[in-house]
Amino acid sequence: MGLRRSKRQTEQRTAPPGPAGQPGASHDATAAVELRAVRRQYGRGQATVHALRGIDLSLPRGSFTAVMGPSGSGKSTFLQCAAGLDLPTAGSVRLGGTEITGMNENELTELRRSRLGFVFQAFNLLPSLTVEQNVLLPMRLAGGRTRTRTASQGQARAADLLARVGLEGKGRRRPAELSGGQQQRVAIARALVTRPDVIFADEPTGALDTTTATEVLCLLRSAVDTLGATVVMVTHDPAAAAHADQVLFLADGLIADRLPRSCAATIATRMTALTAPAPAAARHAGAAA
Repeated sequence: MGLRRSKRQTEQRTAPPGPAGQPGASHDATAAVELRAVRRQYGRGQATVHALRGIDLSLPRGSFTAVMGPSGSGKSTFLQCAAGLDLPTAGSVRLGGTEITGMNENELTELRRSRLGFVFQAFNLLPSLTVEQNVLLPMRLAGGRTRTRTASQGQARAADLLARVGLEGKGRRRPAELSGGQQQRVAIARALVTRPDVIFADEPTGALDTTTATEVLCLLRSAVDTLGATVVMVTHDPAAAAHADQVLFLADGLIADRLPRSCAATIATRMTALTAPAPAAARHAGAAA
């Protein structure tokens, strides 16, 4: 899933706030992520695709949320809209208490650099930089928010995070010298370096073996429990979702179900029920109605 926002999309659309974005609408000041009446559609007329049909959601700070659903359920679009990588057609998105729906591209870029962290399936490390330089890159790009930090403070922050993710002493290495699991650990340290309001994780264990994936998920869990991070993770894996505080299930652009922290078997059963075809009797009843 690519978390990109095309220039054409930016030029063609604006996102008028829905009812939740109107003056006087109530918002959850304690939420790290808040979506109100968020809709996203593509195309026009009979070709219109309703990717999101009205998402209302509030995720508290210091929480770990997994998002699951069948192909075409809206997971990609949900993450893109929540992270400010795509504009909703209608509705309101707030990150860390800040309304982002009406921001221009420069403002959104600044917000993503300084207040959000991202962990991708493909790691997205720069091969020409050292591990330490990769970790510190968001601080360099953020500019204003981190300008008061000295080089030694940045290096100390990177060293602390690398130690936390089990890579102490490896700051001078290049990504190519690390295993896939170690590269994903670097990506997690990079996502944490600016102390972001939210970390968005896009299938972060999709390229890893089971043992390494578990280690990476435990790191994300630890970031929530010990650092107070907020993590929103899209995954297809019930075992990965079992590390989260809650699991949201999307279907047809809506939140179809949710579970508090559960074991992988329970999550898999709920996912199977969500994707199973309706019984013949139910289909006939629906047709008759």
